Amino acid sequence: MARKKQLIVVGDRILISPDDSKNRTEFGLYLPPGVKEKEKVRGGYVVKVGPGYPMPDPNSISEEPWSSSPKQDTKYIPLQANVGDYAIYISTAGVEIEFERKHYIVVPQSAILVLMRDDITDFDLDADI
Repeated sequence: MARKKQLIVVGDRILISPDDSKNRTEFGLYLPPGVKEKEKVRGGYVVKVGPGYPMPDPNSISEEPWSSSPKQDTKYIPLQANVGDYAIYISTAGVEIEFERKHYIVVPQSAILVLMRDDITDFDLDADI
């Protein structure tokens, strides 16, 4: 029986498939050659997103650590990134990994500068910037 491997992204981390082939994104954002050469800023598509920032349970703060009360499910503050978003991120904050012969970058949410989605065309970009 063969097992299928999967990546589970934890905490505030985001798994990105880097887009190294273009200087201009499909959204029209242009990355200047000087920035791309230094590789401080890169772009790619969000593949998976972690659950977010864990929220402390207010009831567990007053409990004694040795008490045998049942554990509650952890609640999380969700991240802003969604699967399929195009992310511009600071590459020095990321960790490069290879999984099943594919290249990925794992970055914390704080390393993402901009997220682009298809549904942002519902409003006037010039008015909201």
